[in-house]
Amino acid sequence: MRKRLLPLFFLLLSPLSLWAWGVDGHRAVGQIAENHLNRKARREVQRLLGTETLALISTWPDEIRYYPEFKETAPWHYVNSPVGLNETQYLQDLKSQTSPNAYNVLQAKLKELTDPAKSQAEKVAALKFVVHIVGDAHQPLHAGHADDKGGNDIKVKYRGKDTNMHSLWDSGLIDYQGLTYSEMATKYDGPIRRQQVRAWQAASPESWFWESYQASEQVYRSAPANGDIDYNYYPAHSEMMKQRIQQAGVRLAGLLNEVLG
Repeated sequence: MRKRLLPLFFLLLSPLSLWAWGVDGHRAVGQIAENHLNRKARREVQRLLGTETLALISTWPDEIRYYPEFKETAPWHYVNSPVGLNETQYLQDLKSQTSPNAYNVLQAKLKELTDPAKSQAEKVAALKFVVHIVGDAHQPLHAGHADDKGGNDIKVKYRGKDTNMHSLWDSGLIDYQGLTYSEMATKYDGPIRRQQVRAWQAASPESWFWESYQASEQVYRSAPANGDIDYNYYPAHSEMMKQRIQQAGVRLAGLLNEVLG
């Protein structure tokens, strides 16, 4: 029992920079997605998950990655690319990467969801990764630069505390709102119009990563030279954060409607 508890102990001590969108962000994405599932997809999700929900399973890939048997999943949460690529160059780089990353693992897990040779347990695990990775794909710094580990090496001070740019985008901006994940999902999902849902769902996964790469360039440019994030940062970037979470939830639903519905 003691050996089993050790990874959880270190998990509690681990920096939030390892959790894309944090717990509340991922769960808000899952809740928004549930709001946009069609009837068939909703029924299949319930069959796979039982009493669990997309919101609750959304953090599972982050929770397990600290156990030795799941350490190989660590690179599945992001895609790093060189600086200064245009869209054509970026998409070529994205598709040519052979090491496991958020993009190619997402493709693999989607196939597992519909593979009749896979067991129920394998399909449940695949669904959990799909839900999580779609959220990760929309966090700008999960498509950031390799040389600074997606902003983890950019040290900043936010609200009087030392952190880094990646952690700021994972959790700092979300926590600033003081909302639960269900409150955030309700607030974010309410204004989304049906026409906007269709437009967002029409975009390909490759486009999601390109959008995040472009957004990450804005985030990098906005990093203050002295590392001090002041009170102007949240209002200047809150709309980008909000839209990326909205898009992640809506697109996750579109993906599941297509694959499961």
